[in-house]
Order: sequence, then structure tokens, then C-alpha cells
Amino acid sequence: MNNNDIIRSLRYTFDLGDDQMIKLFKNGGRETTREEVSNWLKKEEDEDYKAIYDIDLAAFLNGFIIKHRGKQEGKDPVPEKRLNNNAIFRKIKIALLLKDEDILEMLDEVDFRFSKHELSAIFRKPTQSQYRDCKDQVLRYFLRGLQEKYRGD
Repeated sequence: MNNNDIIRSLRYTFDLGDDQMIKLFKNGGRETTREEVSNWLKKEEDEDYKAIYDIDLAAFLNGFIIKHRGKQEGKDPVPEKRLNNNAIFRKIKIALLLKDEDILEMLDEVDFRFSKHELSAIFRKPTQSQYRDCKDQVLRYFLRGLQEKYRGD
């Protein structure tokens, strides 16, 4: 999945307006403009479309965590320069206080079968032997499950 698809999906799922999006970026350590956010949300065919870089998506997700969990004491979160599907999945899980059972239930609701062992492998450190990369399909179904749970259209 590309970063623009992820940010579009989260915006739709949680019904985030431009001002809220800008605030999430700011809370995550990234100043942005309405135009910039608008260009990130456009489809690839649009001439004003701009790809959102990993560091910008990381700032947005850090702001998303702060919105839902509150700001931690001490230092501000620093957005990562590189993100993968595992990190994106983990940040969303943290922000929404999701337990493994909640995630498996959401995946089941969108007819995607996934075991608890497969899920725990995604959240392991990359240095552990049981670690597995989160494939685009898994992240896509997870985002769809979020939409079912939080948007319910």
C-alpha cells in the first residue's frame, strides 16, 4: 500500500477534517498547510497529487497516537524517516488501544482469516526469528476492518 492510501483511509474512517489533519501533523512534529494536506489526499491521476513521504506519514501517525492516547511526559515524538507496514500497523494499534483479540475480530468481520500467531509475528522486533513482514493485503484488510468498526457505513 502506498502512504497516500493509508492517510486517505484513516481520514475517511475517523471523519477527519482539514483542520484536524493539520493539527495531527503538528502534534506529530510536522508543520503543514491545508494545500499540502489536500494534495496528499488527491488521487494519483490528479495533476496536484503529491506523494506523502514516510517521515510525514510517521508524523501524522504520531499525532494520531497523541490525539487518542494523550501526550507522553518528556520529549516530543520524533517521526521515523522510514516506515514499513509493520510500523504503520503498530502505530494504529497503539493509538486505538487495540488488543490482538480486537484486531482478529475486525479482520474476521471483513472475512479475512488470520491467526493470533501470525498477528503476533507482525508485532515482534525485526531481529527476532519469529518476525514476519506485514503484507499489503493484511494492512488493507485491517484498514477495512477499522472502517467497519469505527465508520460502520
